Amino acid sequence: MTFQRIRTFGISLLTSAGIAGIILGFAAQKSISMILAGIQIAITQPIKLNDLVVIEGNSGRIEEIKLTYVVVNLWDKRRLILPVNYFLEQKFENWTRHSSDIIGAVFFYVDYRILLDKLKQQLTEIVKDDPNWDKNTCVLAVNNLKETCIELRVLVSSEDSSKNSDLQFTIREKMLSYIQANFPEYLAQTRITMMNNINTPAPVEKA
Repeated sequence: MTFQRIRTFGISLLTSAGIAGIILGFAAQKSISMILAGIQIAITQPIKLNDLVVIEGNSGRIEEIKLTYVVVNLWDKRRLILPVNYFLEQKFENWTRHSSDIIGAVFFYVDYRILLDKLKQQLTEIVKDDPNWDKNTCVLAVNNLKETCIELRVLVSSEDSSKNSDLQFTIREKMLSYIQANFPEYLAQTRITMMNNINTPAPVEKA
């Protein structure tokens, strides 16, 4: 820039460098933000390896945590690959952040006449020897009263979500089999009462 003859060349060179720097800056902005997000996740640890997470209705375990992306191993063996900043900007569920134990719910719909004490006894028999139950929570209660049936809710606890899912399957199958075998008439049903129309005229006898 000091010499008059090459000053024009110097100005053009600096201008080109400035424009190139701006372009590179915009291009690198996203990559830099992801790297910073990866560093923030490493420090704050909202997720860790093998954590069970639910992302937009898909459940899976954290399989890999890289500087710019995270790999989630879904329940059906698919791999969901997400940028690290997703876990800072979007909502997700972490079921194992502090501990893996969990309480699950099973719902039944039965007739108002069913005997709740019998169902509670049967529930105890089902879970007491099941290896998926952690011996903590096992409760059957009336959750809601509907027009045509009772909504029953069973709460059971397990060491992790996988065992709890298997325990829920067992309870549904065995409780349904018990009700079908012992109280089939107490399954949820709709009643219809037929009434004769008192205003219907009597038939006219012909001579």
